[in-house]
Amino acid sequence: MSNTAQARAAARLLTPRDHTLLMIDFQAQMAFATRSIDGIALRNNAGLAAHAAAGFRVPTILTTVAERSFSGPMFDEVTEPFGGQELVDRTTMNCWEDANVVELVNAIGKDRVVLAGLWTSVCIVGPALSALEQGYEVFVIADACGDVSGEAHERAMERMVQAGVRPLTALQYLLELQRDWGRAESYDLTTGIAKRFGGAYGLGIIYAKAMFGAQEG
Repeated sequence: MSNTAQARAAARLLTPRDHTLLMIDFQAQMAFATRSIDGIALRNNAGLAAHAAAGFRVPTILTTVAERSFSGPMFDEVTEPFGGQELVDRTTMNCWEDANVVELVNAIGKDRVVLAGLWTSVCIVGPALSALEQGYEVFVIADACGDVSGEAHERAMERMVQAGVRPLTALQYLLELQRDWGRAESYDLTTGIAKRFGGAYGLGIIYAKAMFGAQEG
């Protein structure tokens, strides 16, 4: 018997209501040593993910490590869309070992967590493996993460994927939250974020609108 196709989304796809986003250690001191991704691309991708989450009202935890004593402030691109939301500062490299972070995760109460931050091999691997072990489904926005070398980032991603983490990109995250251009209520939000942070794709939207008055959908 052949399968019957149905016009509905897979349960494995993310929605704005089914996960918590953790944005981890997007700080100057961490970025100085990041070599696996260009600094401008890193800031754009982090900003894209942050604005997507804020725009779609995804519960989001912003956490830093040793903000005042060592690592410095979090990127403006990340904090801006959350309107002064309090940052959770830690001493632990693995934010899942911080009681304040875990208290927020429990209060939000989602079974899926999406991670992005610096560095991939330390501050992302730690919470990813910890959350997996405790029964969470874990996603990592790979191009909104970075490490001290390409090798460090890639080995960290491989290690997490082998353990069950699901990788995605920042633009993929935004478009997965939108998913249907017929959703008019979030159309301008999505294309506006893409125009600002989406690189060549964003330029394409600007061009099509300016030259032809075009829109997707």
